Amino acid sequence: MPVWLQEYSWRQTGSAVYLSLPLRGLRVSPANIFCTDQYLKVSVPPFLFEAFLYAPIDDVNSTAKIGNGIIFFTLYKKEVAIWDSLTLANASKEELQYLRQDAVLKAHTKAKEETEAKKVKKQEHKKYALEATMKLEEAERLRIEDLKEKERQKVTKELELWQKQHQAAEKQNKVQKELHQEVHQEVQQFNEKKKEKNNKSRIPNEGTSKTRLKHTKGCHGSYSMFSENLNEEQLAAPRSAATIKINFTSRVFPTPLRESRVAEEEEWLHKQAEARRAVSADLSELEDLKEEEKNPDWLKDKGNKMFATGNYLAAVNAYNLAIRLNNKLPLLYLNRAACHLKLRNLHKAIEDSSKALELLTPPVPDNSSARVKAHVRRGTAFCQLELYTEGLQDYEAALKIDPKNEAIEKDAEKIRHLIQGTNQDS
Repeated sequence: MPVWLQEYSWRQTGSAVYLSLPLRGLRVSPANIFCTDQYLKVSVPPFLFEAFLYAPIDDVNSTAKIGNGIIFFTLYKKEVAIWDSLTLANASKEELQYLRQDAVLKAHTKAKEETEAKKVKKQEHKKYALEATMKLEEAERLRIEDLKEKERQKVTKELELWQKQHQAAEKQNKVQKELHQEVHQEVQQFNEKKKEKNNKSRIPNEGTSKTRLKHTKGCHGSYSMFSENLNEEQLAAPRSAATIKINFTSRVFPTPLRESRVAEEEEWLHKQAEARRAVSADLSELEDLKEEEKNPDWLKDKGNKMFATGNYLAAVNAYNLAIRLNNKLPLLYLNRAACHLKLRNLHKAIEDSSKALELLTPPVPDNSSARVKAHVRRGTAFCQLELYTEGLQDYEAALKIDPKNEAIEKDAEKIRHLIQGTNQDS
């Protein structure tokens, strides 16, 4: 049975009621107070205070202050009036029960309305946030499109300028060629005249010589550069055709001659040169990319920077696009295997390391470092999958390539101990 609290004090004005309820030694929180427009309840088990108010109050603006073992209520009246008492007098149990149920029902209705209002407000906030995000994304899209359009215009202008320069150069070459042909024809004519002159008598008569001198003089007293009296030494001979030979310095490898693998090294260099030229330019994704983004080497450097900052997923994406552009470069698979190791994609790490080893053939000193990394990364993936025998094989293969590597030797020794321990347990 609850203990009813009968001790309280109250006073009023025309617009408010001030109620003081002592609860010494009890811990009270706002959850212990229930108030509607005509019902007030304070429940602190085992104590209970209940009041059916004389007239309706404004339960929204009314307040309750808890402190020093007292609850001080400030209840604002809906209508300005002086109450005869704080609670209803001479009310039957049925009326009080009805008022109590009505207060609970109103409280539930109010709570439901507040919940719905919060839900609507939350949806409005989400809608506003979505609209704001869409506006930002639209602005960013427009900015990117504007940058692309400016870049296209810039490239178009550069292309047009190049075409004009190319046309001007072709025109100039054509003019020079025509001029060279004219000079060549004049030289031939001069040589023919010279031959005719040599066929004639070497001592001409006076009339003939005077006539020739008058004929070769110009209107201003100058002589033609191709006149018959021109000395042979004054005219340069035509340039003769020739073949230019270019010799390249042979590539020198650090391998001693007695251990030379020149054929394998030349094959490796030939494969690398072919791999550099094998670029797939028919991908639909390339249409929206910049020129540098279509370069596998640029994408590889980008992936390396992402890997260095710990953004392994972005690095994998960069290597993926680079491999789609050129699937013949072993370093792309080798670097992507390192990313898969960090992301715990162990089977993919094994696949990429195996692909890199497949492309790193024939084995030469120039690719020994890459082959060591490929064996170590594949061996690490095998060991993390608890396939220690396969992992040890890769580590031993790496040691055959680089026998002085102490770090690989230590890891291989650890794997041997793990294999021994596993065999003893079994």
